[in-house]
Amino acid sequence: MPVAANFATAADISALLPASIVALTALVALFFDLIVPKATRRPLAIAVAAIGLIAAGIILAMQYPTTYFAFGGAFLQGGYSTVFSEIIVIATLATLTLGLGVGRDDQVAGSTALILWSASGAMLMTGAGNLMTIFLGLELLSLGLYCLCAISVRATARESALKYLILSSMASGFLLFGMALLFGASGSVALSALAAAKPSLLLFLGAGLFLIGIAFKLSLVPFHVWAPDVFEGAPLSVSAFMSVVTKAGALAVLGRFAYAAIGPESATAILIPVWTVAALSMLVGNLAALSQTDMKRLLAYSGIAQVAYIVAAFAGQTAIGVRYAIFYLAAYTFMNLGAFAVVALMSRDADAVVGVGRFAGLAYRRPWLAALMTFFLLGLAGLPPTAGFTGKILILAATISGGYAWLGGVLILGTAISIYVYFKIVRAMFTRVDEAHVRDERSPNGLPWITVAVCAAAVFVLGLYPFTPSNVLPLVH
Repeated sequence: MPVAANFATAADISALLPASIVALTALVALFFDLIVPKATRRPLAIAVAAIGLIAAGIILAMQYPTTYFAFGGAFLQGGYSTVFSEIIVIATLATLTLGLGVGRDDQVAGSTALILWSASGAMLMTGAGNLMTIFLGLELLSLGLYCLCAISVRATARESALKYLILSSMASGFLLFGMALLFGASGSVALSALAAAKPSLLLFLGAGLFLIGIAFKLSLVPFHVWAPDVFEGAPLSVSAFMSVVTKAGALAVLGRFAYAAIGPESATAILIPVWTVAALSMLVGNLAALSQTDMKRLLAYSGIAQVAYIVAAFAGQTAIGVRYAIFYLAAYTFMNLGAFAVVALMSRDADAVVGVGRFAGLAYRRPWLAALMTFFLLGLAGLPPTAGFTGKILILAATISGGYAWLGGVLILGTAISIYVYFKIVRAMFTRVDEAHVRDERSPNGLPWITVAVCAAAVFVLGLYPFTPSNVLPLVH
């Protein structure tokens, strides 16, 4: 039939090529694991993954900002999806270096493949043009993470994986039920058809349930309770991966839904709860982080607030809002992964738990590491001369110009609270302590130093030169 013959054109395949390369690289890593000696499995798996991710990143850069609606609009190639996908590729590459993969030597190829498949699912979400593609990308992203969270030998890893599986499955149920109602309201799974749907109770209920599923993936209040426990129990590399990649995919879906999939008559009623949840998340995330003594739990609560700042940039659905949201997501990626890389350098075991107490006196034992960690924490707190400061100023401008000045006020309050959170660690690093009472471990893996250096340079440069990409409006038709 002619329809079948034209279903996948060269342009369609080209649009999905970066995500396909990432997914196929996982198969290559598994193949080499079968034929190479055990001693070379770990470095080879990481090398293969790095090559595939770099190739995907290069192709994405070449595609920007070409716009094309692939597979009948199921996948939307454009500046919006390209920029989000680039962030996902960079974050995935950085997380693989933190522990030279995840698990034992005989597990590393499998865990690397799961990470790559999860990343390809997130990349699929960035360009999803209909409800089916969103769900496909989300499940591809999540299924690998369930296994990765449980791969550690610690008992808490099994607990965290089980919590994530149960709660995430429930959230997926809300999402899927919401999609069914949205299909009933619009008569189509396409987001473009949803944008033309008239306001109705079916539309509002469907959108509400759909947004509950997205809010869970973003760990927004009150759907955040899983994040600290899962981050604490999962291996460090997996926690770092989830802190950026999962949220980048969900943010891309939320941005396209808010900007292009909701008609102007329904937008206010549907999205006001989202902005309210973002405001609560800024406060709850920072307040809960005050009492944390484990670095992964602290960064999990910090991430709740940081993602809420990005969601706030979408308020008002202004053109500059989406640009500033992408800028702050990029800044958060480098600041957060830099902090995770410092934590990775402070333990011989890449899967170990690092408490805040381990930072005591770090400035006198390892001054460079303390200085770089201080820089990342300044960025997360939103202080100059970092990209975090510039990004929050831009988001504040976006919320005010979009008519949500109250949301900007909550952002300022949340930032003020966060200063206490991050300076608790800074004060510990620059306080002299008896070194006999502090365990000073050093990672045998030097690759996190590369991640730390690259992230520090990016946070500094983006702070001085706030590059915000153009042609990134999330179109659906």
